Amino acid sequence: MKVLPRRRRAALINSVLGVVVLAGAGGAWAAVNHDDGNSSRGAGGTRTATVSKGTVLATVSGSGTLASPSDAGVDFTTGGTLTEVDVKPGDKVTKGQVLAKVDPTDAKETLAQDQATLTAAQANLDKAEQGTLVNSGSTTGSSGSSGGRDAVSTPTATPSPTYTVDASQVAQAQAQVTQAQNAVDADQRAVDGTTLKAPVDGTVASVSAAKGQTVSGTGGNGTSSGSGQGSSANSSSSSSSSSSSTPSGFIVLTNPTGMQVTADFSEADSLKVKAGQAATVTLNAQSGTVLNAKVLSVSSLPVSSGSGTGGGGSSSAVQYAATLAITSPTDGLRTGLSASIQVITGSASGALNVPTAAVSGTGANRTVTVVNSDGSTTRTAVTVGVEGDTADQITSGLKEGQQVQIATVASAGNGGFPSGAFPGGLGGGANRLGGGGGGTFRGAGGGGGRG
Repeated sequence: MKVLPRRRRAALINSVLGVVVLAGAGGAWAAVNHDDGNSSRGAGGTRTATVSKGTVLATVSGSGTLASPSDAGVDFTTGGTLTEVDVKPGDKVTKGQVLAKVDPTDAKETLAQDQATLTAAQANLDKAEQGTLVNSGSTTGSSGSSGGRDAVSTPTATPSPTYTVDASQVAQAQAQVTQAQNAVDADQRAVDGTTLKAPVDGTVASVSAAKGQTVSGTGGNGTSSGSGQGSSANSSSSSSSSSSSTPSGFIVLTNPTGMQVTADFSEADSLKVKAGQAATVTLNAQSGTVLNAKVLSVSSLPVSSGSGTGGGGSSSAVQYAATLAITSPTDGLRTGLSASIQVITGSASGALNVPTAAVSGTGANRTVTVVNSDGSTTRTAVTVGVEGDTADQITSGLKEGQQVQIATVASAGNGGFPSGAFPGGLGGGANRLGGGGGGTFRGAGGGGGRG
């Protein structure tokens, strides 16, 4: 058997590999640039699209959880031993309904004592306002005779009783009355606070104690906050709720009426979100449930700043919260359900549009490549309206029915490969096997055509 010299053998191997590579590259190019019948492709790895009319939508996405401003956590204003608990989880209650009571004995005794003090203080004020008697006044008679008759007494007028009022005593007495009245008012609130009433309509979500147990009181005025239904129903309870947190209290009430969602958006997207914009809310646990919503407000303060690493460096992500009201029916919704939110930041119906990939440039300098009837192309300036998620509105520069060119976008460059070249081989630089430049077949040359 004849053995070829080493250099001739290497050259032969390279030649064979070159043929294989050329064949493979040709097959790959044909596969990537295959015409599917819906669009046409040009020599530069392009395809065309028809200028048409339709609806163009621009959206931004965020994530958040559902909550109702009518949710409330209620507590007794006055603590004590529970004498009755009238509801259980799952019960429907109405605003003002009695939920529970604590023993009012001590509160009533204190009220009675302070009412007596108030009565005494009022009497003292009345006396001080009357003043001190300095002249009681009197009426006396005088005697005389007339014509030999017996003397007859005649009345003589004297001044009325005179009193002196000490202004300092009156002021002091008035202060005592005011102090006593304030104590009585507080005592009355304490008595009222032994009865817990529902500040809003809703469903009982939890009850944290039972009859006979001791509960603490808030000692406050018992105003209801965040109920979304006006002021407190009574002075016996205090409640707290937030669109971004779960309420807590002796009894927690939930109500899907007025359900809202607070969603976090990236700093770039948050700048596009405005009050009044329409949105959709998709429940993560029920992907088939899509709710309509409307943006109520956007926070001007960041709500989170997370950091991460990637690409050899660190990065931070700032987010801003927006509150949206659910406008779809809210029956069956629950506080705390996680959701994905899409806010429509721009829309145009019946708009002339082309795929986003067909538009080049930024700002006022936008162009598209129009494909003429003879196959030639013309670079045309256009004015872009709404920049949608997949299509851009064209307000001038194009007509319906025209064909525009779309450069093929692939993850690794033209034709699906970096710089339009077969991986490690043909294309780029000298585009030759064993030649210089980029794009040599691995193992078949490279650099200066090692062989």
